[in-house]
Formats: sequence, C-alpha cells, structure tokens
Amino acid sequence: MSAETTPAPVSPRLEQILQTLPDQGFAGRLRKVYGAAANAIARLSDMDLVKYETDSTETGADLSLWEEMAPVIRDTVMDVNALLNVIREQFPVQPLGGIADTVSRATQQGVLQGRARDAAAALQEAMTQLVQEITQLGEAMRNPSVVSDRWMLLAEIQRFRSSFREQISNLVYTSISTFTDVARKEVVPGYEAEVKAAMTVRAIVADLGRILSARLAKVRDAELEDVQWNAQQLQNELDAFGRTAAYRGLRAQDKRHIIELRGKVGPLAAMSTPHKAELVAVVEELDTLVRSLAAVNQRQVLIINDREVWAACGVRLERALGLVGSDPAGAARLLAEAAAIGQSLYGRESNMDAFLRKARKAPLATLTGAELRATLENLQGLLANLGVA
Repeated sequence: MSAETTPAPVSPRLEQILQTLPDQGFAGRLRKVYGAAANAIARLSDMDLVKYETDSTETGADLSLWEEMAPVIRDTVMDVNALLNVIREQFPVQPLGGIADTVSRATQQGVLQGRARDAAAALQEAMTQLVQEITQLGEAMRNPSVVSDRWMLLAEIQRFRSSFREQISNLVYTSISTFTDVARKEVVPGYEAEVKAAMTVRAIVADLGRILSARLAKVRDAELEDVQWNAQQLQNELDAFGRTAAYRGLRAQDKRHIIELRGKVGPLAAMSTPHKAELVAVVEELDTLVRSLAAVNQRQVLIINDREVWAACGVRLERALGLVGSDPAGAARLLAEAAAIGQSLYGRESNMDAFLRKARKAPLATLTGAELRATLENLQGLLANLGVA
C-alpha cells in the first residue's frame, strides 16, 4: 500500500491516551487521522529545496525550474489532501453520519461527554483551514510576481509547506488535548525534530552575528593594507556559514540576500587594495541582515519550547536558592541542570548567550559559597529578562 493509504504508527504517548478512551471505536477513528497526519508531516518535511537554489540572485523562474518544481507543488497538495480525505472519511459532515452522529455513538453511555465533540470539531475546523490554504497555494502559483522569480517561488513553496506542517501539528495537539493535558512533544509527529532544526538555525545565526559584529569592528579600525585580508576573512566566514545546517534551514528570501551580499565580498577580496568604505558598507548590510534573522524566535515551535524551558529552569533555580544554605552541593547540581536545560535558549538574547557559552566549560556543579549564590542569581536575572513567560 502507498504511504498515503497506510497510516503511520502514532507516538507511544498518543497511543496510550487513545487506549484509555472508553469508546475504542471513536479512538480508532482518531488513530487513523493521527496516522495520516504523521504521514503528511513526514512527507512535507523531507523535501530539500536547497537543490533548486542557485548562486545567482537574478535567475528567473524559467521553464526548466517549472519542470523541476511542478512535482513538488503537486506532491504538496496531494500530501495534504491525503490527510483531508481521511478526516472526511472518519468524521464526515453529512447530516447522516456527520459529527453529531459520530460523537453520539461515541458518547452513548455518557462517557466522553463534550470532549469527543470538541475533538471532532477541532478536526473539522483544521480541515477547513487546510482547504483554504490549498486554495491560497493555487492562487500564489498563478501570481505572475511569484512565478517569474525563482527565489520568490521557492520562498512561497517553502512557506506553504511549513504552514501546512504547523497546522497539521496543531490539528493533532488540539484534538487530543481535549481529553487530557499533554505536552506537544509527546504527541505531535516530528515535533522534536522541528524544534531541534529551529534551535540550530537560531544558535548558528547568533554565532554568525557575533562573528560579523567583530569583523565590522575590525574593518572599521583596519589600516589600508589590512582591508583585503579582512575581506578574505569575511569571505571565508560566509562560506563556512553556507555549509551549516542553519543555512539550509533559512527562508529562501534570506538566502537570496546573503548570496547577493556574498557576491559583493568576492570582488573586494580579490582586489589588492579594495576600498575600505565599500567593505564597511557590505559588512554593515550583512550585520543588519543577520540581526533581522532573529525573527526565527517568532516561530511557534520556538515560542512553545522557550516557555517550557524557561519554566523548567526557573523551577530548578528557585529550589537551588532555597538549598544554598543547607545543601550547597544539591543547589549546585540544580544550577548545573538549569544551565544544561537552558542551552536550548541559545541565540535568543546576547547576555544569556554569553552565560551559556561560559557554562559549557565551567564546572557549575562544584560551585560553593558566594560564587554559587551569585551565579544562581545571575542566571535567574537573565531568565527574567528574556520575556518568554
């Protein structure tokens, strides 16, 4: 059977919840939807759009690109429609056998009450949103400003595939959470991989930002004979960034701007006496661009992750501060745990980043006395300033 018709296995926690539902017929229908959702998320995640990119920012979306991208667009729609078909089959909207009838069968003995109705309603609402977005994808692919520009076409396809994954993830979480409190990472297919990828982008972009800030300072202070060397170093730094996982995870339009600026660095690096002002201007543009990439913090997966990490770190620090006087060794262990958990916040804020870099090498679990208390209070203050609560 094809991937579209064979539901993927659900997560252990999701299966556990389904097994506890009193009406296993209703649970079975949910299981089929969740398996189809897992298939859709996996298929929408495994497309590598990097191979469709170029080193040029001027290339239009010619016929050859359309020949390459047509299967991607087709598969995107088919993958979402495969899930929609399962939802329609398991939770049809017709008056006979519709949501009300489905839920009434699941609640005949008064067991699930409104929870099953809420779960079914969540699926129907998500289906409506997905159908609307498929229509929007079709409209975008007919927009001349999109189809005539390779990078804009790639950016739109990337945006829609990401949005579909997010909506399907919400579909699973919203419907199953009507029955019990549960963490997204326990039930949403591919959630941990999505979070890890976003954290990688954030962390490496943050490090690139530090590198560019330092390079900008050096270029501004450079003597004329050192300008070419700085241009060559900048070229190497950008090339190294282009080989990272973070670069692969950037939006197509952001890559386009980086390639454009990288194209300005090459000629300067090749000159024996490049103009300092030109190099300063390029580095300033790069610095501004990379700073704008902090928008990755607004991705839903990072917002949710950061709140959970913030809370987990805060709980440990509160406990540690209460133990400083009576059990300093225990307080130090809790501090080390909080710092280790907090590493997933790296890239969110520069002062926190500086602390986390030092924490990777510092033996926090062995701190005692005033140093222990000061470090605890420092980290607590940094967390309070993150603004993620």
